[in-house]
Formats: sequence, C-alpha cells, structure tokens
Amino acid sequence: MSPSRPGPTTDPVPPEPVEYGAPRRFWRALDRHRPPGVQAVDRSWRSPLRGPWLTAVYGSVLLVGLPLVIITGLLDYAAYSPRFDQAYPSEVGWLRLPFFDWPSRPSWLFRVTQGLHVTLGIVLIPVVLGKLWSVIPKLFNWPPARSLAQVLERLTLLLLVGGILFQIATGLLNIQYAYLFGFDFYTAHYFGGWIFIGAFVSHVVLKMPRLVSALRSRPVGAELRTPAAATRPEPPDPDDLVAGRPGPATVSRRGAVGLVGGGALLLAALTLGQSLDPLRRTALLLPRGRRPGPGPNGFPINRTVAAAGVRPEETGASWRLTLRGAGRTVTLDRPGLLAMAQHTASLPISCVEGWSTRQTWTGVRLRDLAAMVGADDPDGTRVTSLEKGGQFRQAVLQGNQVLDPDSLLALRVNGADLSPDHGYPARVIVPALPGVHCTKWVAEIAFGERADG
Repeated sequence: MSPSRPGPTTDPVPPEPVEYGAPRRFWRALDRHRPPGVQAVDRSWRSPLRGPWLTAVYGSVLLVGLPLVIITGLLDYAAYSPRFDQAYPSEVGWLRLPFFDWPSRPSWLFRVTQGLHVTLGIVLIPVVLGKLWSVIPKLFNWPPARSLAQVLERLTLLLLVGGILFQIATGLLNIQYAYLFGFDFYTAHYFGGWIFIGAFVSHVVLKMPRLVSALRSRPVGAELRTPAAATRPEPPDPDDLVAGRPGPATVSRRGAVGLVGGGALLLAALTLGQSLDPLRRTALLLPRGRRPGPGPNGFPINRTVAAAGVRPEETGASWRLTLRGAGRTVTLDRPGLLAMAQHTASLPISCVEGWSTRQTWTGVRLRDLAAMVGADDPDGTRVTSLEKGGQFRQAVLQGNQVLDPDSLLALRVNGADLSPDHGYPARVIVPALPGVHCTKWVAEIAFGERADG
C-alpha cells in the first residue's frame, strides 16, 4: 500500500460544490473556510491503489463474512436459553429474539456456532482494516455532506465504522479475559451488535449498486496479474475514493489483496487450535489452557475450584446430591451414583470465549435421575452448584436437554475421576450446551423447576 510522496507546492483548486437545494453561498463559504489540516490531509492520501475496485473487493469479502459472524452471534445468544432469563443480557426489550428450545443435536452445534463466531471475527480483522484504509480519505471530505441523503449516508458510515471497531476491540479483550473497560461486556456487545447490524444493512442497501459496478469495471484476473510498475490509478469516481493527485505505486493491487489475505490466514492459523484439539498448541491467541497439563483431566479449564470458592471438605466424603421433582426428594452420595447404570459419551464442551474441546465422559443419565423422583417429562430443570454466589451458581436446562440419551451427570472423564477443577465430585455435561451451563460441583438438581429456590 503506497505511502505518501512529495507533491507540487501549489494546492489544487477545490472543485465547484455540487448543490442539492442548498444556497450557493453556504457551500462556497464552507469551501473557503476549511478546518485546519483538511487540505494537508487531502495532499497526504496519494496511493494510486485506492479506488472503487479495491474497496469493492474488500467489501465483497465482508459482505459474505460479516453476516456469518452476525448470525452465529445471535444463535449463540439463543443457546443460553433467554426464556429462562439466563442469557446475558436478560433484559433486552424489543430486541428480544423469538424463544425456542435450543436443540441438543448435533452435539457439536454450539461448538461450531461459537467457534465460527469468534474465529471468523478474528480472521476478518485484516479485511476490515484494509477496507478502512481504502476509504479513509473519504472521511476527511469537506464539506462533509452536500445534501440530506449524504448526511444520512455519513451517519450510517459513522455507526458502521464505530460499531465494528467497538465489537472487535471488546471481543478481543473478552477472549483474552482482559476486562479493561468499565462496563459489562455481554450487555455492551449485544446492544453494540444490533447498532452495527442496523448500520451494516443500511450501508449495504446504499452501496450495493456501486459495489457491483466497481467489481465489473476491472477483470479480477487481469488486475491481480498487474505488477506494481504497471499499476495505474482508477478514473475519478463519484465517491472521491481515487486520489486527486496520485503518486507512483510502490505495490500492486495484487500485493495489497495478498497482504490482507495473508494476514487473515495467519490469524486463522493462530486461532483454529482453540476449536480443534489436534491444533491446540498452535492456538497462540488462546489466553489459557493451551497446555493445561497431562493425564485424562489435561484439557482447558475456564473456572478453577479455587476461583469458585468451593472448599475441599464440601466435595469430600460428606458430599451429597439432592434430587427433587414431582413432590419427591432423593439424596445420593457418590458411591451410590457410581453403583447406578453408567453411560459413556464423547461430547464437546465449549466456552463463550471461543475455545472448545471434545472429551469422553462417563456418568448417570439425567433422564434416569429424573425418573427416580417421578419427573419423566420435565420442562425446565434447575441445577445448583456448590459455587458461592454469582451467575454460575445455577443453570436451567430445557426438557429436551434433560431427556437426551447422552446428557449426563458426569462422574468420570477419559476413564478417570473428575479433577477438582473439572467439577469433582459430579458435573453436568449436555450435548450442544454452552460450557457455562454444564454446571460443575453439582449439589442439587430440581427437575421441573426453573426459578431460583
């Protein structure tokens, strides 16, 4: 991407303002009284690469990728069962999604939606930056708008650029557990996402004809074969993307596209290991758990037993599991649970920060525990942990999640007892369920109950 080159000593004569119903004197006055530095900025952006074609190439990639990020983000929110008030944020007003039971099949569903949301969001960062580079001179146009239509366009552009930068910045900080901002991430990310969605849709509607015409203006294959020495500026365009006084190219458009594409591939290589167990050690962007330790319990941990405030004596020989439902209460110790019919299933567990892993779990089916207290068809089931307070102490499961044949109160993992950090003496593991709701250190399961007890 070409740096600035020295230009002529005289400033170009500004074009005659185009009028759309506004008084001529008003536009002329704006042109004569430009803010300090505007003309200097105009002279600084001289890359001959900038123009509708390159902007359209980056824009077309985002047009495919960003809807996938948006859709998977909304699906992930739905996976937290907002109808049970356990999605964050819970109070979203008219932005509430339609309620539906999150399916428990395929078992990897949440692993894919959450992994795709985080991974694709990271991979698209170079494309977003390339797109911003290609249009940044337009942000310094003066006057900023010459009609009401342009005012609306600039407003959507402000919300679009500000929205995507906000979502990227807060999302990256969240997956690194670096909460440097003074607000709740989930609330800000949800409402910020809707602001971005509105601006994105408006921008696509306004700019789709220009994007199509720009892509058709130059053959892609021929443009990507053109070396830097033969790279020439595009003709002047209505959006003023082409530099007014372009300098010689120091890189071709092929090089610009390759730089952005290479950056995206590099981020993909550093991120995919968060969701693919064989590549775990390559996930250099994973904040913790790349090498969590050896043995059957050597897989990522998001919340340790110490962080949860669970004391060793609470999980020892005195630990008891209380089952409630249909007016009956049953209490079991760990040997009693181990004496019941055991079921083994290979299931993934996925975290909202983007990492996931598949392990082999062994324990008692939740539906067998429900049958013990006469709750053969529970609607909502409340699981309570030994954890002290906070949003992770309880989780509500849907009826289909409790009745799935692979939904377990897990006692063992990969053939060994659960470690304290992984939820000993017992934890819930359910297909396609967000990891935060696969409650660890389970103390009580109330079948047919939803609200806090």
